[in-house]
Amino acid sequence: MAQFFTVHPENPQRRLINQAVEIVRKGGVVAYPTDSSYALGCAMGNKEAMNRIRRIRQVGDAHNFTLMCKDLSEISIYAKIDNDIYRLLKRFTPGPYTFILAATREVPRRLQNPKRRTIGIRVPDFPFVSMLLDGLKEPLMSSTLIMPGDDLPLNDAEEIRETLEHDVDLVVDGGACDIQPTSVIEMADGLPRVLRCGKGDTTAFE
Repeated sequence: MAQFFTVHPENPQRRLINQAVEIVRKGGVVAYPTDSSYALGCAMGNKEAMNRIRRIRQVGDAHNFTLMCKDLSEISIYAKIDNDIYRLLKRFTPGPYTFILAATREVPRRLQNPKRRTIGIRVPDFPFVSMLLDGLKEPLMSSTLIMPGDDLPLNDAEEIRETLEHDVDLVVDGGACDIQPTSVIEMADGLPRVLRCGKGDTTAFE
């Protein structure tokens, strides 16, 4: 049975943040709010938790996960960034964007695109996630909370609780999120290319 935390969207309770950090560190899967839609997350190095997310989403080994990073300095550990990419990332992070970048050796192979050796990177603009990442001291492996057969992410924490109470370890209620996922920008080759138009304005990349 999943635990259920209700957090203040602007001033999350530190006690609940600390408990969420421990759940993730112990191998838990968390359904949590972001600045775009709700997402599923787990510790970056936990293969079993990652497979649990795959089972919930009913996706295969080729499914692309995203690393939720706390800031630009953390991104540079896991993705190859030149000066031009750095300037773009600085302009658009934090925010509702996922950037596909060339992965460094710090990224486990199972998280990378098997053909291109890329990784999705994102810096969310949402207090709960920022504080969670600060407590974890590493990125959160994440996937948009879209259930099999659905076109849009789940948006209501109570509905998420009813749907996934036996499949996740924690549901975090941070209020209703946007139903749009992030915009996805491919930048592995140095030039931005819009792969998905979501919540983030993509005009500058087109």
